[in-house]
Amino acid sequence: MSAMSQTIRPDTAPPNSVRINWELKAVLPVAFVLVNGLLLFLVATVSLRDPERHAVLILAGGGAVAICAVLILALAYLIQRPMVELQEKIAQVGRGDLNVKVSFADRNDEIGDLGRNFNLMVEQLQSNREEIERLHRTQMSRAEHLSTLGELATGLAHEIRNPLAGISGVVEIIARDLPANSPARAVVKDVRLEIAQINRIITDLLETARPRLPHARRGDLNTTVEHSVMLARQQALSKPITIDFQRNANLPQVEHDSDQIHQVLLNLLLNAIQAINGSGFIKVGIEEIGDRVAITVADTGRGIAAEHLPNIFKPFYTTKGNGTGLGLSLAKRIVEEHQGTIEVTSVPGKGTSMAVYLPLVSPKAPAAAS
Repeated sequence: MSAMSQTIRPDTAPPNSVRINWELKAVLPVAFVLVNGLLLFLVATVSLRDPERHAVLILAGGGAVAICAVLILALAYLIQRPMVELQEKIAQVGRGDLNVKVSFADRNDEIGDLGRNFNLMVEQLQSNREEIERLHRTQMSRAEHLSTLGELATGLAHEIRNPLAGISGVVEIIARDLPANSPARAVVKDVRLEIAQINRIITDLLETARPRLPHARRGDLNTTVEHSVMLARQQALSKPITIDFQRNANLPQVEHDSDQIHQVLLNLLLNAIQAINGSGFIKVGIEEIGDRVAITVADTGRGIAAEHLPNIFKPFYTTKGNGTGLGLSLAKRIVEEHQGTIEVTSVPGKGTSMAVYLPLVSPKAPAAAS
């Protein structure tokens, strides 16, 4: 269980210290007055030479004894009993029982304030525990849902990929037989692009459904980034978009899975290209920050609305009409499996910046789930 189930030790004291209970501290002055009163009473009863003086001493001693007795009883009722009850309730909370309240919370004094604060604290703990349990149930439900979707996606991907390969082969045969000046060649080109798009979607589905752990090796991260930029430039050839990248000559070797990080960066670059309407600029940077390396992809596109930012890394969430919502989700998972993080900042109408942070030395990869 959580730390709440641990035994609470309110009587724990520093080593080599003498513990004096508050009752003893409170009673000592009263006991001192009581002893003096008893001494006065004894002196008055032993010596009978001055009856009037002795009567005063007897009265004073008896009064002191009575006052002390009343004070002790009042302390026991007003303070001792609430403290004992509070200790019992704290012990119950330590055992995990949060349905407890102290009975002295309605008192209009400091002890009552203590009781009210304790009851409020327990209510907040109970509310927090219920919220944690609710979130846990929600996450478990989502995990089961995603697991089912993963199995379904895997099956569909295999069922689609086989006939898709046949269609692609037929299209290639038709394209070979078409005359060079045939207008149908433009249609064939569009069909090829659509087949490539379907194939890319299937690949994302399979990567999401059957994730593999990264095989990190020390290598030149500049080369991985440069490869992604080169492919992105090919995608942007027909658009007035400039993609700028300068190698970082001082960057040390970085442990990473070059194929997976290439997949992440290419996804970010393609998103940046799609976010730019008309002419635009994409700047790719790479720098060492302490024991991490940061790769940034900043574009001058339309940006992302603030209400969409918390959801862009969720599976199947997309703001694009033709998107699947798997690219950024897959990118985030890959980066996190590299023990890194991915962050986004965006200003609608001005552009978006994606930053991928990776450790220079990859920690030991977690064991694959059975």
